[in-house]
Amino acid sequence: MKLAKIRIALWVVVVLALAVYAFMQLRPATLAPQGEPMDLRSSIGGPFTLVGADGEPFSSMQLDGRPHAIFFGFTHCPDVCPATLAKLVNYRKAIGEDAFDIVFISVDPKRDGPEEVGQYSDTFETPVIGLTGSQAQIDKVKDLFGIESREMDDGFGGYTVNHTSTVFLMDGEGNFISSLSPEEGRQPSIAKLRRIAG
Repeated sequence: MKLAKIRIALWVVVVLALAVYAFMQLRPATLAPQGEPMDLRSSIGGPFTLVGADGEPFSSMQLDGRPHAIFFGFTHCPDVCPATLAKLVNYRKAIGEDAFDIVFISVDPKRDGPEEVGQYSDTFETPVIGLTGSQAQIDKVKDLFGIESREMDDGFGGYTVNHTSTVFLMDGEGNFISSLSPEEGRQPSIAKLRRIAG
């Protein structure tokens, strides 16, 4: 009786092993990195036109040929925005100063004109592309990347902006490759950035 149970258990193990092997052989050859579904990847991003720090129109085509990391924020942000951009600057230095472009897009066009995003980008003492635009332009780009933002009373007679704090990693053709979350560690982040930098 005991021998029969052992044989059944062994057959169960063999069947499970074969099922796992079949799954590994039949899965698609190209998978989205870091678990990003292929349909999600293809739905993120797209061509856009905003306004650069020089006050001139800035087309996403100007990023062609260069991998880039896109972050949405606002210049009055006290913590997440400067911390995220500082991390990206630090990671780029670790990989190589020419590894990828850093793009900062304001979600607060009422306060962030070309001059403001330009001055803010300059505080990082390394090239950061600061972009703004009309509310309609910003809303269009937010839709392309699935960004949520909302003005909130700051308790001092002004407002702050709650917003999605994901960093979008794009290849040189403008395709979404992966993302960084605020909680992501240094080494996993650098590994992802090395991948887009080639």
